[in-house]
Amino acid sequence: MARLADYFVLVAFGPHPRGSGEGQGHILQRFPEKDWEDNPFPQGIELFCQPSGWQLCPERSPPTFFVAVLTDINSERHYCACLTFWEPVEPTQEAVCTEDAAGREEEADEGGPVRLPPAAAVPPGQLFAPKTLVLVSRLDHAEVFRNSLGLIYTIHVEGLNVGLENVVGNLLTCIIPLAGGSQLDSVEDGVRTISLGAGDRQVIQTPLTDSLPISRCSVALLFRQLGIANVLSLFCAALTEHKVLFLSRSYQRLSDACRGLLALLFPLRYSFTYVPILPAQLLEVLSTPTPFVIGVNAAFQAETQELLDVIVADLDGGTVTVPECVHIPALPEPLHSQTHSVLSMVLDPELDLADLAFPPPTVSTSSLKMQDKELRAVFLRLFAQLLQGYRWCLHMVRIHPEPVIRFHKAAFLGQRGLVEDDFLMKVLEGMAFAGFVSERGVPYRPTDLFDELVAHEVARMRADENHPQRVLSHVKELAEQLYKNENPYPAVAMHKVQRPGEASHLRRAPRPFPRLDEGTVQWIVDQATAKMQGAPPAVKAERRTTVPSGPPMTAILERSSGLHGNSARRLEVVRNCISYVFEGKMLEAKKLLPAVLRALKGRAARRCLAQELHLHVQQNRAVLDHQQFDFVVRMMNCCLQDCTSLDEHGIAAALLPLVTAFCRKLSPGVTQFAYSCVQEHVVWSTPQFWEAMFYGDVQTHIRALYLEPAEDRDPAQVGEAPAEDERSALDVASEQRRLWPTLSREKQQELVQKEESTVFSQAIHYANRMSYLLLPLDTSKSRLLRERAGLGDPESASNSLLTSSMAGSVAESYDTESGFEDAETCDVAGAVVRFINRFVDKVCTESGVTSDHLKGLHVMVPDIVQMHIETLEAVYRESKRLPPIQKPKLLRPRLLPGEECVLDGLRVYLLPDGREEGVGGSVGGPALLPAEGAVFLTTYRVIFTGMPTDPLVGEQVVVRSLPVAALTKEKRISVQNPVDQLLQDGLQLRSCTFQLLKMAFDEEVGSDSAELFRKQLHKLRYPPDVRDTFAFTLGSAHTPGQPPRATKGKGPSLRTLSRNLMKNAKKTMGRQYVTRKKYHPPSWEHRGQPPPEDQEDAISVSEELEPSTLTPSSALKPSDRMTMSSLVERACCRDYQRLGLGTLSSSLSRAKSEPFRISPVNRMYAICRSYPGLLIVPQSVQDNALQRVSRCYRQNRFPVVCWRSGRSKAVLLRSGGLHGKGVVGLFKAQNAPSPGQSQADSSSLEQEKYLQAVVSSMPRFADASGRNTLSGFSSVHMGGHGKWGSVRASGRSGVLGGDVGSRLAAPQANGAPPDPGFLRPQRAALYIIGDKAQLKGVRPDPLQQWELVPIEVFEARQVKTSFKKLLKACVPGCPAAEPSSAFLRSLEDSEWLTQIHKLLQVSVLVVELLDSGSSVLVSLEDGWDITTQVVSLVQLLSDPFYRTLEGFRLLVEKEWLSFGHRFSHRGAHTLAGQSSGFTPVFLQFLDCVHQVHLQFPMEFEFSPFYLKFLGYHHVSRRFRTFLLDSDYERIELGLLYEEKGERRGQQACRSVWEYVDRLSKRTPVFYNYMYAPEDTEVLRPYSNVSNLKVWDFYTEESLAEGPPYDWELAQGPPEPPEEERLDGGAPQSRRRVVWPCYDSRPRAQPDAISRLLEELQRLETELGRPPERWKDTWDRVKATQRLEGRPDGRGTPSSLLVSSVPHHRRSLGVYLQEGPVGSTLSLSLDSDQSSGSTASGSRQAARRSTSTLYSQFQTAESENRSHEGTLYKKGAFMKPWKARWFVLDKTKHQLRYYDHRVDTECKGIIDLAEVEAVAPGTPTMGAPKTVDEKAFFDVKTTRRVYNFCAQDVPSAQQWVDQIQGCLSDA
Repeated sequence: MARLADYFVLVAFGPHPRGSGEGQGHILQRFPEKDWEDNPFPQGIELFCQPSGWQLCPERSPPTFFVAVLTDINSERHYCACLTFWEPVEPTQEAVCTEDAAGREEEADEGGPVRLPPAAAVPPGQLFAPKTLVLVSRLDHAEVFRNSLGLIYTIHVEGLNVGLENVVGNLLTCIIPLAGGSQLDSVEDGVRTISLGAGDRQVIQTPLTDSLPISRCSVALLFRQLGIANVLSLFCAALTEHKVLFLSRSYQRLSDACRGLLALLFPLRYSFTYVPILPAQLLEVLSTPTPFVIGVNAAFQAETQELLDVIVADLDGGTVTVPECVHIPALPEPLHSQTHSVLSMVLDPELDLADLAFPPPTVSTSSLKMQDKELRAVFLRLFAQLLQGYRWCLHMVRIHPEPVIRFHKAAFLGQRGLVEDDFLMKVLEGMAFAGFVSERGVPYRPTDLFDELVAHEVARMRADENHPQRVLSHVKELAEQLYKNENPYPAVAMHKVQRPGEASHLRRAPRPFPRLDEGTVQWIVDQATAKMQGAPPAVKAERRTTVPSGPPMTAILERSSGLHGNSARRLEVVRNCISYVFEGKMLEAKKLLPAVLRALKGRAARRCLAQELHLHVQQNRAVLDHQQFDFVVRMMNCCLQDCTSLDEHGIAAALLPLVTAFCRKLSPGVTQFAYSCVQEHVVWSTPQFWEAMFYGDVQTHIRALYLEPAEDRDPAQVGEAPAEDERSALDVASEQRRLWPTLSREKQQELVQKEESTVFSQAIHYANRMSYLLLPLDTSKSRLLRERAGLGDPESASNSLLTSSMAGSVAESYDTESGFEDAETCDVAGAVVRFINRFVDKVCTESGVTSDHLKGLHVMVPDIVQMHIETLEAVYRESKRLPPIQKPKLLRPRLLPGEECVLDGLRVYLLPDGREEGVGGSVGGPALLPAEGAVFLTTYRVIFTGMPTDPLVGEQVVVRSLPVAALTKEKRISVQNPVDQLLQDGLQLRSCTFQLLKMAFDEEVGSDSAELFRKQLHKLRYPPDVRDTFAFTLGSAHTPGQPPRATKGKGPSLRTLSRNLMKNAKKTMGRQYVTRKKYHPPSWEHRGQPPPEDQEDAISVSEELEPSTLTPSSALKPSDRMTMSSLVERACCRDYQRLGLGTLSSSLSRAKSEPFRISPVNRMYAICRSYPGLLIVPQSVQDNALQRVSRCYRQNRFPVVCWRSGRSKAVLLRSGGLHGKGVVGLFKAQNAPSPGQSQADSSSLEQEKYLQAVVSSMPRFADASGRNTLSGFSSVHMGGHGKWGSVRASGRSGVLGGDVGSRLAAPQANGAPPDPGFLRPQRAALYIIGDKAQLKGVRPDPLQQWELVPIEVFEARQVKTSFKKLLKACVPGCPAAEPSSAFLRSLEDSEWLTQIHKLLQVSVLVVELLDSGSSVLVSLEDGWDITTQVVSLVQLLSDPFYRTLEGFRLLVEKEWLSFGHRFSHRGAHTLAGQSSGFTPVFLQFLDCVHQVHLQFPMEFEFSPFYLKFLGYHHVSRRFRTFLLDSDYERIELGLLYEEKGERRGQQACRSVWEYVDRLSKRTPVFYNYMYAPEDTEVLRPYSNVSNLKVWDFYTEESLAEGPPYDWELAQGPPEPPEEERLDGGAPQSRRRVVWPCYDSRPRAQPDAISRLLEELQRLETELGRPPERWKDTWDRVKATQRLEGRPDGRGTPSSLLVSSVPHHRRSLGVYLQEGPVGSTLSLSLDSDQSSGSTASGSRQAARRSTSTLYSQFQTAESENRSHEGTLYKKGAFMKPWKARWFVLDKTKHQLRYYDHRVDTECKGIIDLAEVEAVAPGTPTMGAPKTVDEKAFFDVKTTRRVYNFCAQDVPSAQQWVDQIQGCLSDA
């Protein structure tokens, strides 16, 4: 029983002591005056009566009522019911207040009497003061309080004839029963009718169960005010301990909302600050750091604005505001959505019927009170589902004297499958849940609705999930129970209470509320107390029962475990492997091990492993041999590596007893246990794990303690013993709690003591266990206790166990024999002791171990640790003596000649990265990775060689290597090594040659070795000077670190060079090309030397190289001769000569007519360091003007000619971008010349003159509207839109947008002219393609003959970032979720193909312009990156010569090397370039060439492999070719021209070209057999991204031999000959399996022609004949093919060479013009048109036969047939006429003749450079008789006159035209 009310208080308005405007409350009277013993009077009531402050009011307000809640120091809640009414102010109060209101300064002295002012000062308006009746109770019966206070007020106002003292006395003495109506004997006990003696009657119903909260309508109101989503987020916020603040203008609403929120939290209790109504004076409480639920009047909303972490719920506005910094975790799905939908069904029952065609007429809506219970029922169900099975995770740590219960949080989360769930994690860590465990964990107590629900109804809830109606009916059932709990006897509810009349507050009260007589009230109270004492205490007998546990839990989320769904098969594999291990079948076990390690990723398999291992442990010990021990340890490590620190699945817990059981004997008396090998896991250093383990074990022992006596007592009933055993610890505890009161005191003491000692002994046991797992085997090194941050003191600043002193000493004692200094041991020991002590303190205090025992433990722990350290010393010593496990032998990599090992093999595992190949996954094939082997660092490469760890793959050698120079990213990683699953240090190396090495170091590799490897790698990657790179150090005695000028004697210095240069220029240059008989470019490094003797070289060739034909005149001094000839010999000059772009001389008569000349102005590299020494400039420009022109351009790279079209005679120029002034400035300031010309202006004028000179040096075009205008271009492959003018950005990395010419016009029908108005009618003679940014605001002048084309270009840094992304896409570091789409997505993100598209687009545009006869100047950025790319591509597309091997080499040498592309800078070759990073400009160019190659496979003499080869070696630094940034730097280093005397003896190739030459003699790997060039010389590839393909250079890899670009290394061992089988059967098949990622496909499956050529060579060798060169064989085959092709002169060609190639070409999207007969059959090798004079003769003349041979391959002269046919030639003096087969070669500028058509041996050459004239001739003696006179013609050279005769007149005319055409070209 309990008092209904504890105190009755009367509080009135009083002036504020300091006289401020507000008043304050004064307690006038309180009853009883003495505090109750069990319940002291609460403080601060006067504040809570008027939460907004005590203020006077100018008019009467109606009485108000609300209930405030105060919480006392014992967390007891006191309900203060406050009824406030207003009374007229007494004069004294009024006076004071008016004074204050008038703002007077004089304040009444505190405590002094207040003087009354004169009556005149009293205002006529009457003021009213509040007075409050307060009832303080510990029971929450708000309605009864409202009625009771209302009655007192009514008696006062209505002046009823009832003594107020009696009413108050009766109120204070009213006793009502506590909860439990139904459990009491009769209705009268559960329902108490009270009367306060004023003719009133009230019925008080007490709830049935105490524990269920009473909500009345508050929950329903809360949902109405805020809505479902808001209430749910408030619910989650309160559960996860956030601060919640309610705002409303109504106090009653505030207290209802707070009550409703707390009712929803049931069965958890809110245990933080709870103030439903917070008074204004206490608002600073809101900035408390602890969570709270508080209500505040909306009037103070402004004060709550600056609270940053408070969730504000505005009840009046229906909003909930969550600050940005607060994250409220949501309920886990599917519970969140289920709860949401059920709530909406309860709140809006009409929702489901809203769409019905015939809705029912009426919908039964619940009353508000009932709806309130239904909403609570939904949340009750939610908690039952959330906490289902929680009792299975309770640990009974103690039963007597009081139960001590702990909750195993990790196991609970693990079984629910919600380890990652933020919400549940926070709830379980919260205070409310801790209270829940201590309150509801008790096994023997009264139960309530929630216990039933969570134990018995969860299965039903799961079944109902998808049936909303069944859910609803369940909710209604629960709601009924909740309603019945609040209103057990609805029938009895009859109230009769007087109320004041309507508007009674407005009537003038007869008098103020009277002062009550304390004596009377006190007397009534005393009477009642005396009566109570006489009566026997009514103790309610609580019905206590064993709390049901319910079924064990199931996961909320049935998550599919993905790949590791543990089928029975996997578990079978695990079991088999373990049984093999223990039966000693090690080979079988080894085969299964990889599968087991894979299976152990799944939970079930890990549990299965633990169970199986348990079976092999007898008497806590299992001694294994070394191999078994290793297997068991590996499997345990694999299990533990996936355990989180929480160990939510109990795997570590299951293995903990095993790691101290399995052991092996190392030597007599020394045993090593498994724990010393499984310490590397984070779970062992987690205190929570140890606590959970400890409590679990204690529970087991305490359960056993109480089960034993039962078995002893009744040995007869053996059958029941198992039933005893099955009782859970909670059941046992419940039974014991029930018996406890019946036991004698001694028995109780004994049980308590037994339990205490059980806990104590477990604590000792655990101190030992922890020392086992925390102390490393080698305590000296302490293995730096990686990842053991948890062990450090929480106070210490550094989290690491081992601070600086530790690390220092480790470094010193690393190699010492005995191992350890004392300081270290103490430190490790100290850390472990501290960790164990903290653990012991916590668990022992929680589980009630006596303080004596605890002290004893603290003394024992250091001894335990010390003893363990001593045993470990012996184990460590002995384990070092064990024969090491046989690791695979290290395979030595094959090295290049001159390549030296820097660091010998470090044992590593090569791990799979993000590429799918080689892992044996979805792509198929064997699991080659992970592989076990070693990594070697040489002067040239990083090489891994090893074998796959999977024993089933076989003896495949895995090789992965990358050039050190290509390394772009090196990062440390921490990875699991694939064998024993330990975490190891690793390295990930990524190279720009698209290799990725992801390695984990073996544990035998110390961290310092790994560090040394990284340092050496870094040193080799970024040498201080370019001369320290492999290309230089290779085979030379050059020591790194020499002073830079040390190479002075190597080649002539720059000064000598330039001095000699001009002296001999005139003499030499004229003659240079006259004396040249034959076009042969062996590399200039050994010109005029005897053939190199390089027998050592892996690809040496036995024959001699032909001696050079370029012999300068003997008159020159040797050094001068060398200088000049070398400079002239550079690629540029050879090419200029071929293009007929002028000579060095300025005085020769013939040179005058030439528009261009070769200027040596830059011979000293004075004008432009990055240009070559000789440049092509307009004939009219003087050398001294060039200096001034160059100032207008960036890097002084002024426009120079680099190519001229043979057909349209248009020239291609290149330069750097413009400086600010220059053409642009010139155009801008055209109309307003400045008064005084500055120097800048003069150089601008020079520049304009220069451009004018370029324009005027081109043939004039008369036809302004002729066929040459741009509008006539075919627009088949054009992408953009718009008109000429500027190229706008299209695509993301806008390089070049869409509007230059029709090139970029909208695609129309094939070949239809686009909108003709897009160009101005007169076409410009010169187009300047410049950067949009530079040419901004330029107004082109119509009078000028050049036009600016502004385009947007990407910068080098965009190329760099794009390449980085491409690299990550092609060689990802770790596997992606969806490999195929992830690759495409990241490829698109990289924007690499977009950049390729832009380059091709610009290049094709320039090609079109040149083809139409306009010249083009490409002037972008600094002129050495994008300019070079565009210019090279344009030449490649326009000129077929550059599509030959020789031509491509010339192109690269000329445009990239001579014109100063900064290879060293862009490739970050040296330390200086390290910061700028790798920018693959050249690689991008090669990719563009590859795209063109794909679209025109028959136009290129070289194979795609050649491009990949260059792509690899331009960054590998194996050759010197691509080192340094310009010719100037190369000369300075003596690289360009080496002294003739320097014998290079046994040296490897230094030039990549030389290497290609040598290799080509041996193998056709660089040759394209489909080479059959078309007549259309200009290629126009498609450039849309959809037409581009990812270059396989980026993605392909062969693990058999590493990258195949170092040909010597890539040649595998010869195939073994076929052997007869032993049983005499047939020889085995020669077939072999080719694995895509393992074998190099080109080598494993060569193309048919290479295969046949190899076969021929092999057969020839067998026959003993010296094998012929492959090129000769190939040419012979082609020649016979030509003869076969024309048996009767008209036959169709018939052989493999005539495939349907044209169709292939067309399908590749290449635009072909159909021409007369035969032109599309590109491989029909010349039908019988020997004279070339048939209808298609002109086409034949323009086309070349397929037998295009090039000089590297053979001694016969290279053929490039521009025109061929039979001519009679008169021999020398006195020799007869003879018919010969003549070939005119425009490319090499010669006329060659052969005995007959198929002859490959050239009989003679006429160099066209020597020809002076071609004239009609006359027949001489011995000439053919039948021929017309006009068919004779003579060719006059500088040496002699040749007489020719053709078969007929047209043919003769054609020959003359062709030869003259050649001459005019030159």
